[in-house]
Order: sequence, then C-alpha cells, then structure tokens
Amino acid sequence: MRALPFDPPLYLITDRRRFGGTAGDDGFGPDEWRALDAAIAAGPGAVQLREKDLGGRALCARAERLAARCRASGVKLLVNERADVALAAGADGVHLPESGLPVASARGLVGPDRLVGCSVHAADLLAARAGADFVLFGPVWDTPAKRAFGAPQGLERLAAVARTSTVPVLAVGGVTPERVSDVLRAGASGVAVIGAILDARDPGAAVAAFREALARG
Repeated sequence: MRALPFDPPLYLITDRRRFGGTAGDDGFGPDEWRALDAAIAAGPGAVQLREKDLGGRALCARAERLAARCRASGVKLLVNERADVALAAGADGVHLPESGLPVASARGLVGPDRLVGCSVHAADLLAARAGADFVLFGPVWDTPAKRAFGAPQGLERLAAVARTSTVPVLAVGGVTPERVSDVLRAGASGVAVIGAILDARDPGAAVAAFREALARG
C-alpha cells in the first residue's frame, strides 16, 4: 500500500454552518476563521474545503485565503469536488464525493503533482476509485454531519475496506481522540474530522490531542 501523502494522518474538513454560515457567505466569519486558524496552526496533515452549496466565486475566494494559511503552516489543502477551484486557488488537490468525477478525469484536470482524494461507503466501490491517493470511509460512528450517508458503518466494515484498499484509508464519522486507536487497529491509516475539532472550545488543542493519539497508535 502506498503511503498517505501528508503527515500527520489527520484530515480536517470544514463546515461553516457550525459557525452560522449561510448560503450567501462569500468570506469567513470571525468565529469560523479563529477556529480554522487555530486548528491549522496546530498542524493537521491536510484540510478539505467542503462547502457544497457555495458558488464558484465564493468558494474560490475562500479557497485562496485558506490556501495561503495552509501553506504558511505546511498543511495540504484540498477542495471538495471542484477541480477548477482547486487549480484557480493554488490548492494541493481535489476531493471527490462518491458520486463525483471519475478519478482519471480529475487526475487529468489537476495533473500528476496534485492530490486526488475520494469518499467511499462500501468496499465494492473501491475499484471505481482506483488511482486516488487516499480514500475516506464512513461514517464509522453516528454523527450529525454524516447522517445523510446512512447508518454508521462500524469498525468491521472499516476493517473490510482497509483490507481491500490499495491506497490509505481514513476513517470519518464520529471519530474522537479516544477512538483513534480503534480505527487504527481496524486498518485505517488515519482519521478525518469535523466536529471534534471545529466544535471544540480550543480547536488547536483538539488537533494536538488527535496528533498525540495518532502518534501513540
């Protein structure tokens, strides 16, 4: 299996709705930016800009500001689904939803030097995502952000996907620092997180807690 293309194996996913963001937002609210700034300064391996309801102009404005912040801390930035925005903003890659572009098409757009991540929700979908740099699998546990994707998958299904996958698998959905050892034992290479970091009183400390748990694991 190839190595995960960022370190530590902690993938932070944005969600401005947690800070009162609305569909018309074209910039970061102060609370949102403080949380992201603190989290990025603490050093996740990568950040995914995932704001599905924003139009291209607003998304690109966010991506440009976030890309500059990530570069300053040596953190990778991927843009959800929009390869064009990733390129325009100078991001490090694109993240494809399960129903998104074929990996080969995305790779043709972003080139060989940028990252392509993918979401999958079953082991039998891995073949369709061949050529990605890594995949997200979940939700492993129940979490409001992932309820639209169905019931929790659990650790056994995570283990089945990890055994089958030829690329690193990140566990997503209800992951906390206390659960990191469980997903690593199941075969995950790392974790993807929204609420456990963004909802924390101190997002920087939350990132540090995940980093410590991953290092122990």
